[in-house]
Amino acid sequence: MANSLISVQIIPKTKTYEDVIPFVDAAIKIIDDAGVNYEVHPLETTMEGELSELLEIIKKMNEKMIELGSVNVITQVKMLYQPTGITLGTLTEKYRK
Repeated sequence: MANSLISVQIIPKTKTYEDVIPFVDAAIKIIDDAGVNYEVHPLETTMEGELSELLEIIKKMNEKMIELGSVNVITQVKMLYQPTGITLGTLTEKYRK
């Protein structure tokens, strides 16, 4: 079972202030390619998995932003680490219909 939930919001600064949505889409593709369970929300994406694996994904997301031409990247992270196990559904199941 996963031991961590990490919500991440990536904010790339582009050279010419172009639309950053393609950059964000590329970041989400890195999460998808990693094969972890995740949910995209309007202001952040939440991943479920092992802490070290999720942190590596965040590292790759930041590197991808620079590769795509970002001058720098702000990454906001919220993290829940629970060694006994945690899932996305654990925290939200009572709100789902």
